[in-house]
Amino acid sequence: MWSGVGNVDLESQRMLFELLGGLGIFLYGIATMRTGLQNCAGNKLKDILDRFTTNPLIGFLAGILVTVMIQSSTATTVITVGLVSVGFMTLRQAIGVILGANIGTTVTAIIIGFNIEEYSLLIIAIGSFLVFLFNKKTIQNVGQIIFGLGALFYGLDLFRLGMEPIGKLEVFKELVVQLSSMPLLGVLSGTISTMLIHSSSAAVGILQGLYADSLLSIEAALPILYGDNIGTTLTAVIVSLGASTAAKRAAGIHVLINVIGTILFLILLKPFAAFILWNTSVMHLSPEMAIAFAHAIYNILSSLLFLPFINVLILSIKKLIPGEDSVIEYRVKRLDSHLIKQSTVIALGQAKEEVIYMGKFAIKGLEDSHLFFKTKKDRYANSSKQIAEFLNSLERKITKYLVDIGLCSLSDIELEEQNKLIHTVRDIERIGHLFENIIEHSNYQLAIRVNLTDHALECLEKMFELTVGTVQESITALDQNNKELAKKVIEKEFLINKIEEELRTQHVNRLQSGEYSPQAGIVFMDMISNLEQIGNHAVNIANRIVTEQTFYSEIR
Repeated sequence: MWSGVGNVDLESQRMLFELLGGLGIFLYGIATMRTGLQNCAGNKLKDILDRFTTNPLIGFLAGILVTVMIQSSTATTVITVGLVSVGFMTLRQAIGVILGANIGTTVTAIIIGFNIEEYSLLIIAIGSFLVFLFNKKTIQNVGQIIFGLGALFYGLDLFRLGMEPIGKLEVFKELVVQLSSMPLLGVLSGTISTMLIHSSSAAVGILQGLYADSLLSIEAALPILYGDNIGTTLTAVIVSLGASTAAKRAAGIHVLINVIGTILFLILLKPFAAFILWNTSVMHLSPEMAIAFAHAIYNILSSLLFLPFINVLILSIKKLIPGEDSVIEYRVKRLDSHLIKQSTVIALGQAKEEVIYMGKFAIKGLEDSHLFFKTKKDRYANSSKQIAEFLNSLERKITKYLVDIGLCSLSDIELEEQNKLIHTVRDIERIGHLFENIIEHSNYQLAIRVNLTDHALECLEKMFELTVGTVQESITALDQNNKELAKKVIEKEFLINKIEEELRTQHVNRLQSGEYSPQAGIVFMDMISNLEQIGNHAVNIANRIVTEQTFYSEIR
């Protein structure tokens, strides 16, 4: 008698371990495969979305490509929301990417549909050997992808073994009947499951396993599938909460698209289910592939349906999420690659205009960091961080353009100008990095609730004014090719360094006398150090103006 009870307990334990262990291995497999794919892609993802989203159709194709590369529509959408937040992408462009991401995410379900569980341990072994026996990073990344793929199949197989006894329970059978008769319950369960595991691909994979074991009918499975798409929007919504209005709208569009798509396909649930069953029979699809097919058809049709109505979506989301966009629109205006072959002189002139454009952004970012330090208002911090992102992107684009110019045959004066602009771009980008540090130090001051003395604030105010003025004059001197103004900037280097040394000495004396805490001293000196370095970069720009030859007088 007792041995029978013991056997039941062991059976329940085995079922629980297979269910939870299988789910864990499955989720880890997806995460590992995704990490390997992202490592292989490197920094290309943002570049693809940044460069190839000039209109919604191209953005749509870019969204498909990036999501296929990393197997995560959530990651693609989060990157897109980030690009919208800092002004690299408009809402119109973002919608195309989001629609494309919905299609790209179906690839994981199709892979699972091939049903190669019997080879899963061999695939895991191959992936492990590549990760541990090779030092080359590229091979290790490929090993991660292969290991993740094997773990995905092995975990899903264990999960299905654990589900078999549950499928025989009357309670579970009644739940399936309710899901079939109440599609909204299926949508809700799909949404919640995806929110919990943060992966629609994983949720769809679990659904494939349940359907393959005949634990769910197609009428019960499809609403869960729709809910999986809604659940995947949660991460992008969370990311957008602290971002700009435009970013909130991009995340809102993601929710809107999936909710409207679900409503439409719930209305067409019975004919769509019949269509899937008919195709399964005609094409001899496995149950796993049938769900993958349904997932792909649903996402493709809903995405193509919304593509012509992008303007309607934009109007709708602006009504739902009102407010002014605080994003600075960004686009490179002057870097025309065709000019390089036609005239290197004109191309260098255009590059200089773009460098001046970059410099003006740097001045604005520095001013906003100053305002944030004084007022602690988030809008100044957000603006300054956006501009720092702009400067990073501009530095890459302008430097590449100047390097391309350098591949042509240049005169000595042209080579000098190209070299000057490359170094100037680097100096301006470093200014962006330094005023971003100022934002971080201001936030640190807020976090530890440290107040600076009136004298310290007065000293910082003078240092800010001197530094901002120095950067403004160096960019003006660059714009006007004004050597006299550049000399005035260079003369300020001594003044900046002298003030920095005096403040450092005073700081040590005040610390020793106990006028302010060590934490306040750290904030004060870090601010002074960053401002002094910004001034030095402005002086670097001025030095190149004074020493350059007569390039611009020649082309005039």
